[in-house]
Amino acid sequence: MLVDLHNHSCLSPCGSLEMSPSRLAEEAASRGIGMLALTDHNAGDNLPAFEICCRRKGIVPVFGLEVTGREEAHLLCLFGELKTAVRFGYEIYENLQSVLNNPDLMGDQIIVDEDENILGELDKHLAGGAVEYSIDELAAMVHEREGIFIPAHIDRPTFSIRSQLGFLPDGDYDAVEVMTQPCSLNGGRYFEMTGSDAHYPENVGQRAFELPLETPDFRGLVEVLKKSA
Repeated sequence: MLVDLHNHSCLSPCGSLEMSPSRLAEEAASRGIGMLALTDHNAGDNLPAFEICCRRKGIVPVFGLEVTGREEAHLLCLFGELKTAVRFGYEIYENLQSVLNNPDLMGDQIIVDEDENILGELDKHLAGGAVEYSIDELAAMVHEREGIFIPAHIDRPTFSIRSQLGFLPDGDYDAVEVMTQPCSLNGGRYFEMTGSDAHYPENVGQRAFELPLETPDFRGLVEVLKKSA
């Protein structure tokens, strides 16, 4: 199955307003993606619409967030259950540093439904602050909720393990997302995946990857990552 586990919607202030959950699912379906994650920055308010849009297109949805941990590195937190992800998103948003968003300077943070009707927007700036939880604490929180924890783009020059720490510490990771394979920072310790990190429609699927899933669902994803560890 073609899988893409890192994408943003119009809720992320750095994302295009064109990137509604509906548009994301449409673009993914046109590129043959069978399993798709929505991972907005530090909030999960567009995940309910995302689930409906994926089901319409026959795509398996993965419900996620891209959380900025205490170290200010980006971390993918992925779940198979919508309610679990939404509750986790509320907890992360509540813990996020209270920097108010200025849409004119920082970008819009729009919550929409499955038909692109605007439901509201979030007040805290989602992409500029961090939560108080460390990488290890977030990994434990995700795994307690039966989710998948993946440090994002670990070898990127900003908001990454490399930029913030300079090395990849041992941790309870299910995989690591990399820009270049093989990644010298990883040294073969963890399964390496790529992700599109799509913020615009034309970016969807550009770094999707194939996985041999025994079952086409989140449990199948968990199992194949365990076997690849």
